[in-house]
Order: sequence, then structure tokens, then C-alpha cells
Amino acid sequence: MILTFIETREKKIKKASLELLSEARRTADGLKTETAAVLAGTGMEGLAPELASCGASQVYLLENASLDRYSTQDYAAVVADLVKKLNPEAVFFSATAMGKDLAPRLAARLGVGLASDCTILALKDGQLEYTRPIFAGKALLTFRLTSSPQIVSLRPNIFPVTPVAAAGEVIREAAQVPAAAARAEVTEVLQESGGEIDVSEADIVVSGGRGMKGPENFALLREIAGLLPRAAVGASRSAVDSGWIGHQHQVGQTGKTISPNLYLAFGISGAIQHIAGMSSSKVIVAVNKDADAPIFKVADFGVVGDLFQVIPALKEEIKKLGD
Repeated sequence: MILTFIETREKKIKKASLELLSEARRTADGLKTETAAVLAGTGMEGLAPELASCGASQVYLLENASLDRYSTQDYAAVVADLVKKLNPEAVFFSATAMGKDLAPRLAARLGVGLASDCTILALKDGQLEYTRPIFAGKALLTFRLTSSPQIVSLRPNIFPVTPVAAAGEVIREAAQVPAAAARAEVTEVLQESGGEIDVSEADIVVSGGRGMKGPENFALLREIAGLLPRAAVGASRSAVDSGWIGHQHQVGQTGKTISPNLYLAFGISGAIQHIAGMSSSKVIVAVNKDADAPIFKVADFGVVGDLFQVIPALKEEIKKLGD
């Protein structure tokens, strides 16, 4: 069995988790085993059909009101208990903020290895092989895990969602949260106003750097993002450190690693730390007035020019496409 941890937000399954489940199903087919999904919290049974449509043969519900809000200690404790009971061959997580927090804690509890932020999965000689970028994306490492179960996190926006109908049997598990595990309690979750898509989940990311010259000019990027489907606004570390935009928008080695279908970089020079976070984007378009900016080395298309002239023209062209 391959067990997949499913992330939700407001009782809706995150796209990255459906990608995860689809890849787990493809992998499980190669291993001639089943795929199961685990949901934590109350009122999750209605999500089972959607998980079944992506290949979940069983859907395990870890029901406990204390799991309605994510807590590292609580989640690690109950997922570890389930893994010990089921003894799966592997446990898959999305390499999101939650997955990057929970997967290593689970691996530590179980005393096993972790393959993190993987972009390729392969089956060779009946064994799983994992590939992930290293050295800020300059090289790829392919390796195997020798411990069991194998704990794996997969980078979002890399693996396609493929509908494959499965049984979707719902199995309730009474999740017991040990008092000793609850050393911290989540009392409130503050969401950003406007309901913006997280940059790690967006299909298109419109990103700005120091060349934006100030926080007020990020409104230009939000206008572009508002005209495009499933788009989000990103930023370089310099823009975030300057206080022009929140840290949740930061793309790069100290921010979020993303793989959108399209990455638009405005006024971003392309420091190696930033490139490490977006180099796996399918198509990269860069706009910078410095023709020697490093960003152009990884860009598929580049415009050497003033972004404040390019953005209005681009906005008008996008509007024409929408008419």
C-alpha cells in the first residue's frame, strides 16, 4: 500500500494533494499494490468520492476535533499511529508548507529516511527511485531509500492529475491525540484578504523584484494576475525584505519552491537563491532593463526594457485575448 496524506482548506482538497494521489496511484500500479488516502479532522467524509476518482481504494478518516486546525505535534502523532497500524510501503506528502513540516517529523518518529521535494519518481528492478534538484537546482540527485516505510514529499505542479476510478472505501479511525504531544495549540488561522491563490499552487505566477521600486507598484502585478486564470503574485527576497509584500509571496531558496506553467519575472535580477525556487517552471518570461541580468540565462523569453512600459502594454494584450 502507498498511503497519501491529503491536505484540505475549508473542507476542500488542495490541488497539490490530487496531483500527489494520482502519482501515488501510478506508482502503486507498478508495484501491484493499492493506494490509500488519509484525511484529518471532522466532516471530511464528503471528500471521499473525489479521492476515489483519483485512485484511492481506501480513504482513512482520522476524526478528532483537535485536528480541524493543523498542529505539527498532533498530526505527527496520529499519522504515525496510522502508519504503524497499516504498515504501508510508502507514505506520500505534497512538498507544500504543511508537507515540508509534517513529513520529516513523521520520518523522525518512525526512524526512517525521507525523500523530500522530489520531481521524478521511477520504478527500476522493483524498487522506487527518487530524483530531486540539489545545489540550488544546478544538479539532479537520483537515489533510493533503504528504510521502510519510505517517506516521500513531491513538488507541487510537477505531476499531472489523472482520474482513475477506485473503490474509495471509507474507514473511520478514532484518532487519539496524546496529551504529551499537544505542546502547542493553534488558536487562530489568519488568511490573507482577497482570497489569493498560494504561489506554490498557482498555474501562473506574476513575480516582482527590486525593480518594482516600491510596494505601491505591486498593484500592477496584481492587475496582471487578475486577468489570468489561476494566477498568483510572487516576489523576490529583496522585495520581501524591503517590506513591499508579505513573506508568503516569496519565491526562492528561503521562500517557496514553485513549478508553475508560466512564470513572469518583472524587475528580478535572478540571484541564484531566487532561481533555485523557480527554475523548474515550464515557461519563464523575464523583463529587466539590464541585458546582463542572470535571470535571462534561465528565461525562455526575455524583454530588455523598462517594466513600467512593458506591463501596461502586456495588460492590454491580455485584455484583447479575453475579449
